[in-house]
Amino acid sequence: MDGLVAVYCAVGGVQPQSETVWRQANKYKVPRIAYINKMDRLGADFFSVVEKLRARLGANVAPIQIPIGAESTYKGYIDLITMKATIYQNDDGKVFEVMDIPAELKAEADKWQENMMECIADFDDSILERFLEGEAISEAEVKSAIRTGVLANKFVPCISGSSFKNKGVQMMIDCVLDYLPSPLDNGGEVHGVHPRTDEEIVRVADDKEPFAALAFKIMSDKFVGRLTFLRVYSGMLKKGTTITVAFRDPVSNEFRTRSERIGRIMEMHANDRKDIDEVYAGEIVGVIGLSDVRTGYTICDEAKPISLESIKFPEPVIQIAIEPKSRADQEKLGTSLQRLAEEDPTFRVFTDQDSGQTIISGMGELHLEIIVDRLNREFGVQANQGKPQVAYRETVKNQAKGEGRYIRQTGGSGQYGHCWVEIAPLEVGKGFVFENKVVGGSIPKEYIPAIEKGVREGILSGVLAGYPVVDIKVTVTEGSYHDVDSNENAFKQAGVLAFKEAMKKAHPVIKEPIMHVEVTTPEQNVGDVVGDINGRRGRIEGMESVMGATVVNAHVPLSEMFGYVTTLRSLTQGRASPNVTPSHYEEVPRSVSEEIIAKSNSGR
Repeated sequence: MDGLVAVYCAVGGVQPQSETVWRQANKYKVPRIAYINKMDRLGADFFSVVEKLRARLGANVAPIQIPIGAESTYKGYIDLITMKATIYQNDDGKVFEVMDIPAELKAEADKWQENMMECIADFDDSILERFLEGEAISEAEVKSAIRTGVLANKFVPCISGSSFKNKGVQMMIDCVLDYLPSPLDNGGEVHGVHPRTDEEIVRVADDKEPFAALAFKIMSDKFVGRLTFLRVYSGMLKKGTTITVAFRDPVSNEFRTRSERIGRIMEMHANDRKDIDEVYAGEIVGVIGLSDVRTGYTICDEAKPISLESIKFPEPVIQIAIEPKSRADQEKLGTSLQRLAEEDPTFRVFTDQDSGQTIISGMGELHLEIIVDRLNREFGVQANQGKPQVAYRETVKNQAKGEGRYIRQTGGSGQYGHCWVEIAPLEVGKGFVFENKVVGGSIPKEYIPAIEKGVREGILSGVLAGYPVVDIKVTVTEGSYHDVDSNENAFKQAGVLAFKEAMKKAHPVIKEPIMHVEVTTPEQNVGDVVGDINGRRGRIEGMESVMGATVVNAHVPLSEMFGYVTTLRSLTQGRASPNVTPSHYEEVPRSVSEEIIAKSNSGR
């Protein structure tokens, strides 16, 4: 992503998910502009949202236009760069007039223009000097300074509008063109690796470079079938071309490549699409013909392959069993779920080997409710749901060593694999790291990948309750081999055994998903809301008063959140509104851990 437009509601302002998106944008240094939408809604307050953006996101945000009116009297906006007013004449936003600022709004516009110039002066010394000396600064110079500040992530221009009524949308699109980066900004480079040699490769946004694109979205279209959205980073592509698909295998973590053929290329515009013959560097298109491409795969030139950085998705935190209401829907259910999983990488489907049930997992109760609703609405499949189950994780707290010795003799050639591994905890969110520290040839190099495969198989099911293992580092240190009987399978099995033994000694613990809960409630219900959160093993992080209501921020274990919305409505007569988003994983209390382990063992 080169740049983003962060959209906020003029009534709701900065929501928890807004903060999540902002943190992600900060992490990846994505330039952005802020667009405050729904200015025609009851309770809209542009300037209050601007203050929240500054206070809660810590950003150098400044309006570069201010609205004229709000709610039912929202008429248009004043551009603080040109100092002209845009007044909409009707409700569809198609007819508008650009005029001088009305006299009664001139003082307000001057005040906010000065505020804008002060924020620009914070990062532009030449503007600062001329501003302090009272010199005139041209529109072109102001726009150039804003663009420089946005690209350097030192300034966030803020605008307003009502998208539903097509008001302010034109200026928002102009701001995208004027201030957000093009593919040529920041050097126009993209970094990747050769999928067969792991050698780093740099591609430039140029039509003459070898073709490289990233599949960033998959969509099932009832008219054209499976549509793959591509962002083209370099080169050009013609329809009918055979290309290479490069991706990392999620189980072995090794690169894979295969050839596919591009059927049609489509230029997308909302729900409209137009067939085109070719696409060039910097463009975004939909293509038909890529049957088995997933989000995050690289599409590239056959002769000069590259694997671009893939997209990392959070692991699901909740799962439910699902079954069709009728036998006729059985086959349709599997096909429909598979198509939904292709579209949404945070949604997973698998079959429980013990019970034979179909299990779907996602990011929360609402996520799975929408999936079930889409099954009925889009695919005509009616399904029954089981009770939600929490996606726990396992990890370790200490370092430990484990030995894996796999020896089998069944007549003829046998099986011999032997290794020692060390296991150590990693920081939260680091996932899994494998390291080879074998010296002296006690294990031949060609068997190390097999040990890693075994360890990766082992982390899929922990030793306490069979949940996936996260945030650990495993190092293979020594071992032995047999000239005749050693092979990859034997060392893979030895890797599994060594990992399991080391984990048992390393103080394994269970971690549970914690949700960030933000409840906006009338002041008289604060005590009930806080008491209920405390009763759910929740931890209150803070409270603030906002326009006659209180916003309660808390962290609550997901396992205690089932049915929360219904309970909250009952406690507050339906007046409180919750926002629940995944936050992080934490170690579960011992009593809860014992209960989870006992339940898991009884179900095996």
